[in-house]
Amino acid sequence: MNDLFGNDDQQWQPLAARLRPVSLDEYVGQDHLFGKGKPLRKSIESGLVHSMILWGPPGVGKTTLARLLASYISAKFITLSAVLSGVKDIRAAIDEAKQIKAQGQKTILFVDEVHRFNKSQQDAFLPYVEDGTVIFVGATTENPSFELNNALLSRARVYVLKSIPQDVLVSLLRSAISDKEKGLGSLDVIVSDEALGIIACAADGDARKALNLLEVSCDMASSEAPGCDSPDSKVEAIVLNRQVLDQALSGNIRQFDKGGDAFYEQISALHKAVRGSSPDGALYWFVRMIDGGCDPLYIARRVVRMASEDVGNADPKALEIALNAWDVQERLGHPEGQLAIAQAVIYMACAPKSNAVYAAFNQVKADIQQSPSYDVPLHLRNAPTKLMKEQGYGGEYRYAHEYLDAYAAGESYLPEEIHSTQWYQPVSRGLEIKISEKMQYLRQLDQQNDWSRYPQAED
Repeated sequence: MNDLFGNDDQQWQPLAARLRPVSLDEYVGQDHLFGKGKPLRKSIESGLVHSMILWGPPGVGKTTLARLLASYISAKFITLSAVLSGVKDIRAAIDEAKQIKAQGQKTILFVDEVHRFNKSQQDAFLPYVEDGTVIFVGATTENPSFELNNALLSRARVYVLKSIPQDVLVSLLRSAISDKEKGLGSLDVIVSDEALGIIACAADGDARKALNLLEVSCDMASSEAPGCDSPDSKVEAIVLNRQVLDQALSGNIRQFDKGGDAFYEQISALHKAVRGSSPDGALYWFVRMIDGGCDPLYIARRVVRMASEDVGNADPKALEIALNAWDVQERLGHPEGQLAIAQAVIYMACAPKSNAVYAAFNQVKADIQQSPSYDVPLHLRNAPTKLMKEQGYGGEYRYAHEYLDAYAAGESYLPEEIHSTQWYQPVSRGLEIKISEKMQYLRQLDQQNDWSRYPQAED
């Protein structure tokens, strides 16, 4: 195959590396921070750079921004990867920064995946951030408030970098194709806006991934172009058609980080869509998670939780359907099990909602933690021995089935100190309408009955 890019060593770098922005004018997708006239941009262009934490998904420009900061203030750029570096590497970087400071120059110390450093490793930077040895720039895909020490957070501003919009990615791909110096402009690449939209969609907000997918697509298309196998012939136009794109994008995985922010954000969205009675929203987030590689059994377990927490006794059948979907997934696997879970998800979303059981459970739990350990009333205790009977265990117990409607009116099943407490409050939806009506009927029987386990104290 011909050398499509010439002999320049730079051309053998990945396309994303060759097109790395060299100024804030070229830095795209983060206009909320670096648009014209934004305070942070003005500060950087004025040479005022402070320690910061850059929080955002992969491929949105965290490393690129750190390099730009160094260039704007003519600082030495030192980089560490928290995945590969240890205490020895941190010490070496600090020693180098001290020498640079002694020469009157600033140092940007960039730590990629900073959340992977443990507490002691993060603490190792603190003195040198405080005394100005380094300007600390950390990059993380995880929520800093959970993953980083408060001491480090107090010494650095947190900036949120967002996924790059699809239209911005399309423009970036167009620029890459037309750029003759660093991009693919030396090639005759023929591609439609629709095809670029497909690549941008597959990149899922990740600029690096978009450029990599474009480069892979061009490699595949060029290998099929007439003349590519002859060293003396000229390579024809590279056409990025649907066939090439399907091959290049096969096996593409969308953004989904198990155990990370994207994971919990999406399961939260699924749960809230079910709670909000949106079958379309619930189905969308379910498929998004499956498409990203989430274990269907994890979702099945969460759907069981939804059945109890948000549907409850408004439709008790929801719990049965959720458990059945879990069972189908375990027995049949993909894809039959996923369809069963989808059925359960949609059922939950469409079912009447009640959190009365959930609320009552939490309230009882809280009350128990804050109250004495009341004894079980004597009439509710079991009396398997003669001594227990003599002590009054089980005495005056009223067997409910011997009474009208199998209800011993006036009886109490709580300790005397809290016998009148009512935690469970059915809602006026679904089956709980009938449950509420029955409870009201039984309470009327209590009021009409002359006998009471704990008579009200006289005024």
